[in-house]
Amino acid sequence: MDLLTPDNWPAYELIDTGGFEKLERFGAFVLSRPEPQAIWPKSLPESEWQRLPNAVFKRDKGSQEKGEWLLRAQMDEKWFIPYQQKGLNLNFKLSLSSFKHVGIFPEQAANWPYIHQNVSALPVEKPRILNLFAYTGAASLAARQAGAEVTHVDAVRQVISWSRENMDASGLDNIRWVVEDALKFVKREVRRGNTYHGLILDPPAYGRGPEGEKWLLEENLSELLRLCSELLDKENYFLIINLYSLGFSALILENLMRAHFGERPNAEFGELYLTDSFAKRLPLGVFYRFASR
Repeated sequence: MDLLTPDNWPAYELIDTGGFEKLERFGAFVLSRPEPQAIWPKSLPESEWQRLPNAVFKRDKGSQEKGEWLLRAQMDEKWFIPYQQKGLNLNFKLSLSSFKHVGIFPEQAANWPYIHQNVSALPVEKPRILNLFAYTGAASLAARQAGAEVTHVDAVRQVISWSRENMDASGLDNIRWVVEDALKFVKREVRRGNTYHGLILDPPAYGRGPEGEKWLLEENLSELLRLCSELLDKENYFLIINLYSLGFSALILENLMRAHFGERPNAEFGELYLTDSFAKRLPLGVFYRFASR
């Protein structure tokens, strides 16, 4: 089992974790927001946790996710941060949402060079890449910058608009945007006999499609993976899947992937994590990935 974390990223810093919170710097701004897995004590004194943030997220009473940001002086409504590593030159718009998200999951930076390198290595003139539950599109941009034809699927139209802004800010174009339920889209692609050289999946624990379609990870993931095994090119390929549900261990994901994709000699699986400035490692989901070369 592997532990996977991004290389140093100057535009992002996990400053401290603990007390069910995390303190992060995104570019010029420091944010404090809840983190259910940070059950250990904070390293910085509470006075620093009060002094440093430009914005602090407070949950609504009785809610695990929804809430509001308490803003301090000199906090922008939106801002951009760069990512420039290993052949990638991307820009991401960040903004404070009512669900504590900011438009990027920093731990996923561990996968962006993998995507770029594997697209570049495919002996195919125009590799076809499918990004499901694609959110604001960082993985789509990494594939597109390597020359892939990218299909980006998400159920939320506003998130697709956000992804377009990231594409424009990164100097890219011609990503195919699809606002649809991921499982419905995959079923249709299988019926049409379409295949892809790369699959990127980032499914949530729970979600709704644009027409109210219900997604439950524990009920729908196995079917989605079975269908994806039909979509993946048989000779030249790579696949990445990330899961954030606390109920899914890396071993559960390994069993699912082996059941639907068989043994892959170069498969990697395990936990994604970030390290704060006091060397505490914060787990942020599980992953499984493999490639044909």
